[in-house]
Amino acid sequence: MLRIGVVGYGTGGQHFHTPFIAAANGCALAGIVARAEQTVATARADWPDVPIFPSLTAMIEAGVCDAVTVTTPPQTRKALVLEAIAAGRHVIADKPFAPDFEGGMELDRAAKAKGVTLGVYQNRRFDADLQTLRKVISDGRIGKVWRIHSRMDQDSPQTLEAGPTGGLLRDLGSHVVDQMIYLLGPVCAVTATMDMVELPEGPTDACFTLTLRHEGGAHSHLSASKLNHIDARELRAYGDEGCYLSQTTDVQAQDIFAGKRPADDLTSWGYEPDTNWGTLFTSAGTETVPSEQGRYHDYYEAFARAVRDGTPPPVTAETGARTLAVLDAARQSAEAGHTVRL
Repeated sequence: MLRIGVVGYGTGGQHFHTPFIAAANGCALAGIVARAEQTVATARADWPDVPIFPSLTAMIEAGVCDAVTVTTPPQTRKALVLEAIAAGRHVIADKPFAPDFEGGMELDRAAKAKGVTLGVYQNRRFDADLQTLRKVISDGRIGKVWRIHSRMDQDSPQTLEAGPTGGLLRDLGSHVVDQMIYLLGPVCAVTATMDMVELPEGPTDACFTLTLRHEGGAHSHLSASKLNHIDARELRAYGDEGCYLSQTTDVQAQDIFAGKRPADDLTSWGYEPDTNWGTLFTSAGTETVPSEQGRYHDYYEAFARAVRDGTPPPVTAETGARTLAVLDAARQSAEAGHTVRL
């Protein structure tokens, strides 16, 4: 049993980590780091049997955890990841797990030097819609993939991290870029535009469009926004034998925010309702494709196996750093107005 402590109990710790650690085979929620009085009270109400600590140092010294998940604000993550590594703890770092590509590779080297496992929490590889598209592709149902379009719009202006070190590119951009690397492989060129807003904390990218060219020959087209008062999630994949289209909800997040927990009913957890199932278009006509299961807890189960067996985690630090390299190139492309090659 891998004992995991969670550092930070904002929306990430509360909604996207602790419920899925508790649901994962081979994992146990061993501690929570929280400081603010209200945050501590919330964590105790949610997890009455889990000890609460005022700092990562205190949790490590208590000896309750073999691994830690760091899900504090992005600017604080690097130092906490390094502290956990120095203490010999395995680490799961929320995205974006470092300021840039070089910062990510620095953390990768530190973990390897200490002999601990470091993974990046790219949980949206385990979204129902993405897993369904992955199966459509792997089953050869649209033939050779030419391109994928991904749109992730959220009506949540309150969650946009303001200022030059925040912005949507590092937030939702981390997800949609990682998803395309997961499906189509490494990226060799990036073209980007960003829509900027002036906030008290400084200029902030609030929307983006990205075109990624992948080494295997396919290309992907990604967009996202948080300030345009629209919730929409769409995936379109084109191949030489057909097309697949899905327009879904975010079923796992919706259920979590509604107070449900995956451990309460793992069998039925994470399926999109049939009204949101995707459609396959081929020469044979159209066909509705049933949803695969969305299982964020699969990430934690795979991480526990990696620690136990000494194998790579589901998303390695090097893979996470390569996603950061794409985001670095996207910002450079948007500022310079041209394509950036990697």
